[in-house]
Amino acid sequence: MNHPVAHAILPSFSRFLPHPPTMPEGPELHLASLFVNRVCEGVVFTGAVEKSEVSKCPEVPFACNAYRISATSRGKEVRLTLTPIKGEEGKGRAKAGAPQPMDVVFRFGMSGYFRFTTIEELPKHAHLRFYTSEKPCQVLSFVDPRRFGSWVPNGTWQAERGPCVMSEYQSFRDNVLSHLSERAFDKPICEVLLNQKYFNGIGNYLRAEILYRSNIPPFVKARTVLEVLQPSEQSDLDKKPAKEKVKAKSESPDLLSLCHTVPLEVVKLGGKGYDPEKADYSVLLAWMQCYNVEGMKSVRDHNGRTMWFKGDPGPMVPKGSKSPKAKKRIKKEEDDEIDHKKVSKKKRAETTNKKVKQENGVKKEKVETRKRRGRKKGRGGQNKQTVTQRGASRRSSTGRKSTAAAAVVPRRQSGRVTRGRTKQNS
Repeated sequence: MNHPVAHAILPSFSRFLPHPPTMPEGPELHLASLFVNRVCEGVVFTGAVEKSEVSKCPEVPFACNAYRISATSRGKEVRLTLTPIKGEEGKGRAKAGAPQPMDVVFRFGMSGYFRFTTIEELPKHAHLRFYTSEKPCQVLSFVDPRRFGSWVPNGTWQAERGPCVMSEYQSFRDNVLSHLSERAFDKPICEVLLNQKYFNGIGNYLRAEILYRSNIPPFVKARTVLEVLQPSEQSDLDKKPAKEKVKAKSESPDLLSLCHTVPLEVVKLGGKGYDPEKADYSVLLAWMQCYNVEGMKSVRDHNGRTMWFKGDPGPMVPKGSKSPKAKKRIKKEEDDEIDHKKVSKKKRAETTNKKVKQENGVKKEKVETRKRRGRKKGRGGQNKQTVTQRGASRRSSTGRKSTAAAAVVPRRQSGRVTRGRTKQNS
């Protein structure tokens, strides 16, 4: 195994490696490559590579009677190498039409990981499968429940991605410091840390842990943070031998050195946070000091990603950005938001009714009538009684007016002869 980081530690993995509680980042993909190398050591695979029917990724045009699988990682990519096993007569020369080695490059998306199981235990979302020649047959599968991952047959490392923060530290550091004049570094440091062109392997939980340990506010300009490293750190790293460089980093780690050492801390956990049989993520969660930790602050960055931090966020924090809480509080927030919408809707309805009442007296009476119908019968009876009293009062008033009018009319008509009087006299 020639991978620079692979010699650091070889964890005692179980039979398969499940997806972590966070989106897979550089350490998870490196652990996945170590897992593949462990379970595939000495194992012979056979036949064609099989793709699930639902996957939209391309077919892998590889079929061989006997081949081996090895893996390596770089940042947020894993490369599987399928190597045919040559027969005795094929040694030293390539036979015409014989299968050639193939590289398949994987990107895990939001939920990708590898598993090594029997056919009976094959996961539901196993979208690419490699079968062994042994009996009973076993399967190395790429599992991706959310299907944001991908693979590229005959693929190479993406050219748009920079050097790996773990295995290519010096190249990674030089790549960042030599491009500080670019517009990408006008953005907040927390957003630049997710730019795989410069920070290949860093993801959401790693950026939170790195900035927290470096005591740097997340929303300060990236160039401001990094340009102070350029004059001294870059020249010193170029001049000092490797042992002195490591010593200097351990004494006073800066942001870029933390981008290298913090992911390696996750690797050195030994895969304990990814044991599927125990389903115990306590080791990984205990390691986290900032990401989704109670008491820490959080805010959404300009790309909608949640940034966890402590203290002042910095001058470039998005205005009016929401502050998500810990995951256990999410449901409560959703319920509160629904209740708030209901109250707001009720207030708007009441305001509308008031305006209608003020503008039109008839509409006012209609609204009041609808409300009375929805009340209890007892209160409804009181309302009816009130209406009856009002009606009686109006009739009484009308009666008084009629009586007064009747008293006045005879005095006006006392000297006149009416048709009624003529009939009575006759």
